[in-house]
This record gives sequence, C-alpha cells and structure tokens, in this order.
Amino acid sequence: MAQGFSLKDQLFNAEKVRYLAGLFQSAAPEFDANGFSATVMTRLPDLELKQRIVWIAECLGQHLPGPLPDIAPTLVTALPPPLDPTLTDDDFGDFIFAPLGELVVLRGLDDHPDLTLDLLSQITQRFSMEWALRPMLNRWPDLTLAQLHVWTDHPNYHVRRLVSEGTRPRLPWGQGIALDPLVPLALLDRLHADPTRYVTRSIANHLNDIAKSAPDTVIDRLQGWTDEGRQTPAELNWMTRHALRSLVKSGTPRALQVLGYDPVADIQADVTIRTDPVRIGEVLEFECQITAPTDTPVLVDYVLHFQRPGGKVSAKVFKLKQTTAQPGTPLVLTKRHRMKGDATTFQLVPGAHRLEIQINGQVRAATGFMLEPALPT
Repeated sequence: MAQGFSLKDQLFNAEKVRYLAGLFQSAAPEFDANGFSATVMTRLPDLELKQRIVWIAECLGQHLPGPLPDIAPTLVTALPPPLDPTLTDDDFGDFIFAPLGELVVLRGLDDHPDLTLDLLSQITQRFSMEWALRPMLNRWPDLTLAQLHVWTDHPNYHVRRLVSEGTRPRLPWGQGIALDPLVPLALLDRLHADPTRYVTRSIANHLNDIAKSAPDTVIDRLQGWTDEGRQTPAELNWMTRHALRSLVKSGTPRALQVLGYDPVADIQADVTIRTDPVRIGEVLEFECQITAPTDTPVLVDYVLHFQRPGGKVSAKVFKLKQTTAQPGTPLVLTKRHRMKGDATTFQLVPGAHRLEIQINGQVRAATGFMLEPALPT
C-alpha cells in the first residue's frame, strides 16, 4: 500500500540533516558532522514536525557548547548566502534552518537579548524566524519592539516581513504573546507601503488576526492608509480584501460595504441540490439562481452545516463567486463540492446537513440534505 505525502519527512530528513552538518563543519572543522547527524537520526523519524525542529536544535547545542557569544561566529559563518533579494514573494526559505532560531533563543534569551535579535535578523534571511521571535517579545517586549521599529526600514524584505509576521496575534503554530494586539499597528503603519507582496501579505494576515477581536479598528486603519496614498491602489485593494476575508465570511456589514457590497440590497436567490443521494467521498453538486432588479455587485458564498460526533453542528463558509447580478437575467451558479471522507482534520458524519447561499453577508437561500455513508470498497 502506497504511503501518503509526509510534509515532515520532506522538510526534515537524513539528507537535510547532513546538509546542515556540512555547513557547520565547513564553518568549524572541529564540528563533528557525522556524530551530529547520527544523533539526530536516532529519534527524528519518530517525531512530528515541530518536535523535529526542537530535537535538531538540542542536538546542535550538544555539538556547539558554550554561551551564545562564543558560538555566534560559527553560526554566522555556517549560514548559506541570503535568499534571493531580487524576489518579492514565495521565498520562505529552507525549514532546516528553523532549529537555528530555537538554539539562539535557548542560549541568548535571558542574558544576550541584543545578540539574539541580531542573529535572528540574519537567520531570517535564510528561513523565516517568526516563531523564534515570540519568546523575545514575551521576555523583552520594549527592547524587541524598539528593534522591530528599526527593522521596518531594513533593506532586506525578509527582515521587514519578520516585523509583521512575528507580532501577529494568532500566528499559526506560534507561541502566544502577551503583547496587546493593537500595539503592533504602529509597526504596520510604517510597513504597509512595502513594495513586496511577501510583506504586504503578512500585513494583511496580521490585520485579519486583529479583525477577529477589533473589526472597526482594522477597517479604520485600512481606510486611513487609503487616505495616506503611500501604497499603490491596486496593492492596497488586494490587502484590504485579504485582511477583511474573515469579516466578509461572517457577514460583517461594514467590511462588505468597504469592498463595495451592499448587505441589504434587493437580492433574491434559490438553491437546488442536483445530487441524489449525497455520499461521503463523492460530490455534492448544487445550483443557485440569483436575481436583482438593478445592477448589483454580489459576493456569493455557500455555507455547509456539518453534523459532528455527539450531535453538534459546525458551519464552514466557502467562496463561490464575485460578480454583478443584472436585471432581467438570472445569475446561475453551479458548484461541485467533494465531500471528502479521508480528511485528517475534519471527519464527515452521516446524517442531516444544511446548505445555505450567503450573498453580501446575508443568507438568501437554504436547503437541507441527508449525507449518506460512503459505499463499501
């Protein structure tokens, strides 16, 4: 039986470990590359992704004894050249360098905060260091924020992105931070006109995090940036849509209005399920018809209400279409949604389900259906 794709094995494996060992042996000939690699591989296959990062950092620390000022020259010399500075996006770096941030924070958090920040700024040009920055924000908030303000003008866009990404209130996989979520807005004010999508995407994701607790603050900020005119209209429009995506999914009227959609527009809709029966592992196909008396911009989502174990119900919102409904001609949209039966993060349960059509944040049509078990193979 063929095995599925393993992200942890692609990112952290014997070849990657040997590559890292080789870099450190080149930087310090006394570094025991073979011993380091052998130690790492004794446990690596049994660990999950984040555990692998911590384990490699522990092993590296065993082979690089001494305080951070003593090992810093070797660490810097071992670094490969920075990521291509001419790119503007999709250059996250190599995960094998994530353990370096763990090691630096472990050795420098309490006694060498300035050196720790300096090293993180260098490592992040090879692999993003937002996870490693979080302990610094908790231990040395004022010092770290002051350095982040300096980094907003850094010539390398990976360092500028670290300012936004490292301070996100809801950073995926990241350690929680005690920082007031609104404090980093001053950093985003300086960064929002950045010319690289890698940075502006982080800013938009950061605002999306804040919007879950302070929606009006985020909308006010975006409108203020529009008035400033420092960012190009096209890029700021993209940032706004990306930053407000959670508010749009939840039907927040002000967010929809900012994007040009009227939540109370005169819109009618019907929805019909074409699939009978609907089974786990197969496709749910539906059609919706939308009418409006005047030209009306519409943002159409569909919401599936899933049965959960224990009788609970959970809803998931999915994008369908952004267009304009025109009078006299019904807007007909169809969708085929696979009811995945093998997802590891969300297991489907047979039973009564519900499909809703949400237009400009309001539910305009709905129907129920029974989800049947998958056919035996």
